[in-house]
Amino acid sequence: MGHAQTPLKATILSKWEKAVTPENAGQNYPRPQLVRTNWQNLNGLWDYAIRPKTEGAPTSYDGKILVPFCVESTLSQVNKGLKPTERLWYHRTVSIPQQWQGQRVLIHFGAVDFESNLWVNGGLAGSHTGGNDPFSFDLTDYLKPGQNEIVLGVTDPTSEGEQPRGKQLLNPNGIWYTPVSGIWQTVWLEPVANPAYIDEVKLTPDLDSGRLFVDVLLNKPVTNNTTGIRITALDGTNVIASTLIKAGRHASLPINNPKRWTPDSPFLYNLKVELVTVADPFPNVENRNRPRNNAAEKAAYAKAEVTGAPIDQVTSYFAMRKISMGPGAVAGQPVMLLNDKPLFQNGPLDQGWWPGGLLTPPSDEGMAFEIDFLKKSGFNMLRKHIKVEPDRYYYLCDRMGMLVWQDMPSGFLNGQNLSPSEYIEPPRRSQAKEQFELELRRMMNRLHNHPSIVTWVVHNEGWGQYDNVRMAAWVKALDPSRLVNAVSGWTDLGGGDFFDIHTYEEVPREPAAKKNHVIVVGEFGGIGWPVKDHLWDVNKRNWGYQTYQDQETVIKAYRTKYAKIAEMYKKLGLSAAVYTQTTDVEGEVNGLLTYDREIIKIPVETLKEIHAPLFK
Repeated sequence: MGHAQTPLKATILSKWEKAVTPENAGQNYPRPQLVRTNWQNLNGLWDYAIRPKTEGAPTSYDGKILVPFCVESTLSQVNKGLKPTERLWYHRTVSIPQQWQGQRVLIHFGAVDFESNLWVNGGLAGSHTGGNDPFSFDLTDYLKPGQNEIVLGVTDPTSEGEQPRGKQLLNPNGIWYTPVSGIWQTVWLEPVANPAYIDEVKLTPDLDSGRLFVDVLLNKPVTNNTTGIRITALDGTNVIASTLIKAGRHASLPINNPKRWTPDSPFLYNLKVELVTVADPFPNVENRNRPRNNAAEKAAYAKAEVTGAPIDQVTSYFAMRKISMGPGAVAGQPVMLLNDKPLFQNGPLDQGWWPGGLLTPPSDEGMAFEIDFLKKSGFNMLRKHIKVEPDRYYYLCDRMGMLVWQDMPSGFLNGQNLSPSEYIEPPRRSQAKEQFELELRRMMNRLHNHPSIVTWVVHNEGWGQYDNVRMAAWVKALDPSRLVNAVSGWTDLGGGDFFDIHTYEEVPREPAAKKNHVIVVGEFGGIGWPVKDHLWDVNKRNWGYQTYQDQETVIKAYRTKYAKIAEMYKKLGLSAAVYTQTTDVEGEVNGLLTYDREIIKIPVETLKEIHAPLFK
């Protein structure tokens, strides 16, 4: 496993990374599905220090770090490794705007890898364990007038722990990359209503019944009879449906003649959610005699009178789309359906790594460039490979029309992975399973509202695979609105909705036919081409599964592979194919783009023409 090496300083950067400054780092609103107008961005330069984890908070700091980039990254301006025996400290002061007085103040972290503790003015304000999910703490009770001191301490075992970590390795090589430790997504402050505010909005479209199911969760239940939630759906600025319910109830909105979301027509509806005060619709009825959670209560609250201004309000968006499996053109072989119609899902394996920011994308523009490049090239899907992106990434996929298979980031120690031919899963410690399932559930909950996400991928290639059939059923039970890929590649035990093979041969192998599962090639391709002056490290092996030295040979190999995929689509009823990969990453040079996103290795028009038979 080895100890933290000094990470390589990026010798190449994308143009979006070159444009990053302390003033413009991650300035967009970080949570597009629950938007409030008031907030304060805390990205920018913080003090940092690296100390043995056995020591307390430092009295002096080592220098400045650019948040939200991890300590190992070049863009953080630090570019140092963090050993499992060390703690990374962050420090800054904040002052709370005068107009926030009387409200509660939350601090939000987009993601911090891996274990974090936050002190505010010397008081321990919160702790969080998990490297891939957003979290927040209520700071109100710790704040004072004027300057407030914020100190965050972070430890990260990287590959010496069993926790979900994706492709990070203390000694990066081959398909394993530079570690990411500490803050790696946006940090921000937000004022909210006191004592009750809207904490979560869960949106599930149901195309079959033409409804949107909505759960609005407050930070704590409100048990009085005069607190209501008003939900309004809009097409642009036109109200198309509205409902008023008692707080703490399920809601549904009828969406008549819904505009269906597809990659070609990614229509998004707007949504407004308000926490309001209503006149009690049963003013003189004792509590025990009131209608509860039934049609009478629903009808009464729907026409209750709203009094005064809303206590809290947020805006969001949703799409009407359905993902399912059903009969296709080949008898007896089910296929993936979008809005009840067969649609071949053609996508790249998308790792989401950047030379300067590692796991942290440089900007909306950088992310949108990639999605736009893929769409123009005839891809309608991407497999987000063992990484969770910031919320704004999925927002762009929602808006631009890109289907997403979302992998759960894997985590395991040597001996907890299976080889391709093994069919007995090794046992795992309860503690490791609990952390994996906790983070998997958090990922599903936080990303639930994104229409672009159509598939959850539980395990990849036997990496830390355990209880796979149970896990696939659990994921399906938590979210029946999507398909579940139990294991991509390798050890398939019959769980989930997919039979998924990985095939890196020059001509892809065929998956076996399946009566109750869609068949997909979850990874293939891997055509390498090291492009001079665009390599992460010229001293690395710079490899692909097949490696060529010129464009002509690369295109020829690509045509051969895709001709076989098109044949499987026609002959076998193949549902999807995932080409490795969107970009080169560190020593892997099998990207359609170089790691700095400067060179498109196969022209967009050529890619589109090669992919065309899959959409006939």
